[in-house]
Amino acid sequence: MSVSSLDIQQARIHQVAREDLVMFINACFSCTGQREFYSSGFEQRVSIDFLHQYILGNYRLLYVRTLAAGVNHFSQAQILVNLLSTGRHTPPEHRAEENALIRAALHALPSHRAWNVLETLRKRGVNNRRSRAVARDYLATRRDAAFHAVKYGRQLHASAIHAHLKLPSEVGDFLFEKLERRSFETPLLETFRQAQYSAEAIYKLPYSIAEGLAARKGLKREVFLERIAPQMTSHEKLRLQRTAERVGANAPALDWERLPLTRLALFILSTPMSERFQKQEMLEEALRAAARHALRIAPIRLGRVAAVLDNSYSASGSQEKRRRPLGVAIAAHSLLQEASDTYRSFWTSPIDSPVLASPRGQTDIATPLLDALEWKPETIVIVSDAFENDPPRGASEVLRVFRERLDPEAEVTIIHCNPVFHSDDFTLQGLSPYIPTVGLRDGEDLPTMLEFARFASGAAALSELEAHLSSRVAHLLRSPKSRDVADLEIEGDEATE
Repeated sequence: MSVSSLDIQQARIHQVAREDLVMFINACFSCTGQREFYSSGFEQRVSIDFLHQYILGNYRLLYVRTLAAGVNHFSQAQILVNLLSTGRHTPPEHRAEENALIRAALHALPSHRAWNVLETLRKRGVNNRRSRAVARDYLATRRDAAFHAVKYGRQLHASAIHAHLKLPSEVGDFLFEKLERRSFETPLLETFRQAQYSAEAIYKLPYSIAEGLAARKGLKREVFLERIAPQMTSHEKLRLQRTAERVGANAPALDWERLPLTRLALFILSTPMSERFQKQEMLEEALRAAARHALRIAPIRLGRVAAVLDNSYSASGSQEKRRRPLGVAIAAHSLLQEASDTYRSFWTSPIDSPVLASPRGQTDIATPLLDALEWKPETIVIVSDAFENDPPRGASEVLRVFRERLDPEAEVTIIHCNPVFHSDDFTLQGLSPYIPTVGLRDGEDLPTMLEFARFASGAAALSELEAHLSSRVAHLLRSPKSRDVADLEIEGDEATE
């Protein structure tokens, strides 16, 4: 075989690897294993499970480094379970990095997802040295072990037995002796013990713990919600706005500026249209404030930007992800509005304000795309599930003509962000081969995805993608929550010792 043939073969191998990784990372940004408008939850889970196993088996190091790429929590949890279940396949030279990334990612997950990871390991019978060390380290670094014992008691109890965890004395007594002790010195444990017999003690507990006790004791829902409001987090207050109204209680006061951008957009969409009209200015300002907060975390500055946003009927999502595609579009609009020097939005069904948006009509992306191109922006961001039907593939043809005839040098940056994973072929439904398509789970992820778009477009080589992931790894491991855990031992994956 000639040298040129070897070079061609090597280039092809690198191209396939880059395409595989881009496909996987895109899927990890958008897929949560839940039902979408065009596919069932079962189809989503089968597809994403296959992708995880394929990338794990063929590109283990890059699979590990995906933990630092900013993918969604669902995918991070799945990566952690797969890595901890296959420790014997870790190359010795990458062991320290893999251990450090596992620990950093597990500690960065929301608590309920982290405990679900450890519970999944127990159910799978994974009990090697590394998995036990990870569980021990996770528990040891919890700032309030008593809170975890009360809120996640069943999972902590099972993990303690499975991983041979040494628990703080009162936490151990609480989990294994239940409430047989007459008193606890730890305030939360003692309050929880008292709440078994006293309704007043329930209102001193965090809402997520108190709710189950209140239901078992038959407390009136409206009274409970009003009295427990000071113990609620911002997320809990947001979730209970509509519930409080249904049961006749006063809705807990919300601090709008503390709500994450996409979550706020979804709450607005759940509000009756009449109320949105009345509070339009306040809701618009709340979106802008949330966008400014998101940009402080992930700064980005853009010039003249147009957004083509899909509010067709398919943006209503599914029963499990109600209105999520539309919520992501509203969040992206708000973030781009704050990040751009000059900005205009073009919706598939024109609206006066994003807070008045509702999913309706066919999917016509071509018309707003033509309007956006006529405005002559430097950057166009399209947020859509890309299932065009009015006319079919209309935007694809617009993009083909624009790139081939009017902008062959690609001076205008055009990026398609898709919030919906396409389970049939393990990808995101694309609009056109002339522009890159990237996954977008939350509007707050937009700065990361704009950076990732150059890899999705094919403009960057595999080496650049590897360098990008390496830099994200270094950033994650420098974070305050991370420290060196290279001493975690890796052994085989036998079910028990």
